[in-house]
Amino acid sequence: MGIGQEDMEQNLQQMVDALFGAHPYKIILSNPGKAIPDEGHGVRRYRKIVLNRLDGGWQAEQYTEKQVFHENLGEDGAEAFLLEALSSGFRQCNAWDGQWEFTIRISRGGKASFQKKRTAQAPKEKTGHDRKKRYILEEGTVIPPLTDMGIFTSEGKVVRSMYDKYRQINRFVELIDDEVDSLPKDHKITVIDFGCGKSYLTFILYYYLTELRGLDVRIIGLDLKEDVIRNCNRTAERYGYEGLHFELGDINGYECPHPVDMVLSLHACDTATDYALYHAVRWKAKLIFSVPCCQHELNRQMKGRELSILTRYGIVQERTAALMTDAIRGNLLTACGYKTQLLEFVDLSHTPKNILIRGVRTVIPQSVKQEARREVEALKEAFGFRPTLDALLSPEEERGAEDAD
Repeated sequence: MGIGQEDMEQNLQQMVDALFGAHPYKIILSNPGKAIPDEGHGVRRYRKIVLNRLDGGWQAEQYTEKQVFHENLGEDGAEAFLLEALSSGFRQCNAWDGQWEFTIRISRGGKASFQKKRTAQAPKEKTGHDRKKRYILEEGTVIPPLTDMGIFTSEGKVVRSMYDKYRQINRFVELIDDEVDSLPKDHKITVIDFGCGKSYLTFILYYYLTELRGLDVRIIGLDLKEDVIRNCNRTAERYGYEGLHFELGDINGYECPHPVDMVLSLHACDTATDYALYHAVRWKAKLIFSVPCCQHELNRQMKGRELSILTRYGIVQERTAALMTDAIRGNLLTACGYKTQLLEFVDLSHTPKNILIRGVRTVIPQSVKQEARREVEALKEAFGFRPTLDALLSPEEERGAEDAD
């Protein structure tokens, strides 16, 4: 290392020491440089880092394009963290102590400068450590389905042993809440829930759409078990959910008498998910939410001479086939005019059924559709796959199911 480099590092260290000597309450790192492939500098994958001084130490909020990660640094870890970040690519640091704003800038040549000025408008100080998350289904509200599920007490308080389930249900509602504004406003919303089972989430969805979003909604739940349908209808009547009813019916062959705006398929087994997705596309549903389950079809078909390592071990083949199944489904929905995402629904520690397919019918460029279809064909050829959804949707693609409502 040359003496010039040593001088620059010493200079930067002095600036960081001076900054922390002012006892700031908030530090923001921004303007990351191009990442250098170095495993020792993980901070470079973040676009912004915010350090907050809290009771008991510092907390780092590390922002990627789509997520934020938190790291507790303690009383003494923040200074070393900041120095590492500035040495690893971040070119600007702003800090506030209430009266003054401190700025460290690093030029492309590595030269650091330090500035101090009176602050005109300091950012708000964060006062809570790991503050309580605000959920859409708020604690303290009487929500009959959550009470009957044993998640809420009769006063609307979360039962401590059911807190994980409470979080999971809120996550489900959040994933719908992200897109619910895209639903049509000119008619009563129709939602079809294929394979509704005991319908815990269906009741929650009805409460959310009607009570919290104020929408005029009819939800139709379908299942093959007569006793389940009977009990669900009794429960809906007891709750006073007039727009929610359940029918005895199969996913394949069901015809809805109303235009369908949203389709749910939660834990429909194996190819039953494919039939639910097919009907959703055929009806040109605006929103699709599907959590697949028990995916055996591609696992049985999977053959890959060039990638035999994936088929050598049963558990690897099973999991790979399941992921490929959902990837194919996502691409096929894209090819049919849906903005499609595969999202984490529940943490793996709770259940392996942790992927939710979310599709929003919109205008998709033809080139994007063609690329999605090409990728499916390449995967089919590589492993000998014959996906059910592909066979079902091919006529839909040919008819040009591409104009968004």
